[in-house]
Amino acid sequence: MLYIGIDLGTSAVKLLLMDSEGKIVNIVSREYPLYFPHPGWSEQKPEDWYEQTVEGIRELIRDVDPGQVAGISFGGQMHGLVILDKDDNVIRPAILWNDGRTTEETDYLNNVIGREKLSEYTANIAFAGFTAPKILWVKNKEPENFARIAKIMLPKDYIAYKLTGVHCTDVSDASGMLLFDVKNRRWSQEMCDICGIDTKQLAKCYESYETVGTVLPEVAETLGIPASCKVAAGAGDNAAAAVGTGTVGDNMCNISLGTSGTIFISSRNFGVDKFNALHSFAHADGSYHLMGCMLSAASCNKWWMDEIIGTKDYAAEQAPIDKLGENHVYYLPYLMGERSPHNNPNARATFIGMTMDTTRADMTQAVLEGVAFALRDSLEVAKSLGIDLKRTKICGGGAKSPLWKKIIANVLNLKVDVIESEEGPAMGGAMLAAVACGEYASVEEIARKVVKIIDTVEPEEELVAKYEARYAQFKEIYPACRPLFEKLV
Repeated sequence: MLYIGIDLGTSAVKLLLMDSEGKIVNIVSREYPLYFPHPGWSEQKPEDWYEQTVEGIRELIRDVDPGQVAGISFGGQMHGLVILDKDDNVIRPAILWNDGRTTEETDYLNNVIGREKLSEYTANIAFAGFTAPKILWVKNKEPENFARIAKIMLPKDYIAYKLTGVHCTDVSDASGMLLFDVKNRRWSQEMCDICGIDTKQLAKCYESYETVGTVLPEVAETLGIPASCKVAAGAGDNAAAAVGTGTVGDNMCNISLGTSGTIFISSRNFGVDKFNALHSFAHADGSYHLMGCMLSAASCNKWWMDEIIGTKDYAAEQAPIDKLGENHVYYLPYLMGERSPHNNPNARATFIGMTMDTTRADMTQAVLEGVAFALRDSLEVAKSLGIDLKRTKICGGGAKSPLWKKIIANVLNLKVDVIESEEGPAMGGAMLAAVACGEYASVEEIARKVVKIIDTVEPEEELVAKYEARYAQFKEIYPACRPLFEKLV
C-alpha cells in the first residue's frame, strides 16, 4: 500500500508518497503566497493551502496505481490561527507562527494572568507566536470577526477538515496553542475561560497516529483516490519531523534547520523547566517532548545569501570558510524576534565584531555559527534539567550543508547523525498514516524499521574547546543589546 505525508510549510506544501517498506516513491512541492500586511505581521490564506495540496496530490500519484493509496497524514506549521464561521467558511487570513503582533496580549497573559498559572494550566507560558494570544488579539482588535467564530483550528487541521469534513487536531499541535493541558492531554477549561471561548469551538483532539475519518466521496473523486483512504490526525511540524527522523522514545534528540530552527528532545516522562524557556509538549508517539524553538534558522542564511549578498550559490559562499572557531564576527539570528529561550518579539538580528579586515566569508560564517550558538542556548536549558545528550539527528534544508553540520556538532559537542531520508515532516506524516492503517503496530516500531543512519559527524576535541570560548562571548551579546532592542520598536 501507499501512504501520503503532507508537510504544510510556511512557503510551500511538500507532499511525499511512501510505500509499505518506508521507501519514498515520489515527492512534490507547491508554493503559495505569504503576506506581510504590516511590519511584524505574517499571514496566509487557508484556501491557498488546500488548493495547492489538491493539485500536489494529483501530481504526486500521477504515475502510480491510485487505488493503492491507503492513508494520508500531516506535519504542519504550528500555532497558526485559522477561524471558521458557522458555515465553515474562513473568516480572515490565518495569523502565522512567526507573526509578532500579539505583544500586548502576550504581556497580559504572562504578567496579568501570570506565568505560574499558565504553566499550571498548560505546562507553558505565552509566546507571541502561540495561538491563544492571537485569539485575544482578534477579540481585542477585530471584535466583529471574533463574534463570528464557530471553530478555531490549526493550519494542517484545516486541510484535514477539507479532506474529511471532521474538525480535528492532534495532541502535539494542540500543545502549542496555550489552550491545552499537556500533562493530561486535554483542552484546558481555564485557558478557554481566559480567552473568552467555549471548548465547543475547539476541534476534537486525537493522538497523532489515530484515524480521524476517511476522505469524503467528492474529494476522493477530485483527487482520484479511494474513498476508503484513511486520514490520520498528524502532528505539528517538529513532532512530525521527529517521527521522520526516528526521534521517538526516551532521551532522543533531533535538530531541525528549516525556516525556523528547533532542538527537539523526546521523553517518556512529562517535564517542565522552571523558567519555561523550553516548550513542554505532547509528542506524536504518545509520550512527551521538550523543544527549544528559534524563529529564524535556515531563513537567516537564505536572507544573507539572497537579499544581502545576492546569490543562490550557497555552497560556493561556504567553500572559503576553513578557520572554524576563530571568527571574531558574531551574529544574533533574531530576524523575526526570538522565542526560545529569550521570549522576546522585539529582539533583532545583529552583527558585531567587524573590523577592516573582516571578509565576506567571515560574515557568512558568523551567520551559520550564530544559529548554532542560539540552538546551544536551548541545549543549556535542557542540561539544567539533568538531560544528558550524546548525539542528535538533524534534518531540514540547512542540514544539506556539510559545513553547517560540522559547526553544529562542535558548538553543541554532540555527535550529529545524518539519516538516509531528510524529508522531515512529510516523511513523519506518511509514517503516521501507515501506523493509522495498521501497517505498523506503533510509531516506535516504524521508526525503528524505516529510519536509517548513513553518516555521523563527530565533534573534534580541539574545535569544541575553541567554540566553548566563542559561545561564552556570544552569550553576553543578547543581554547587552536587549535594552536597545526595546527602544528600536
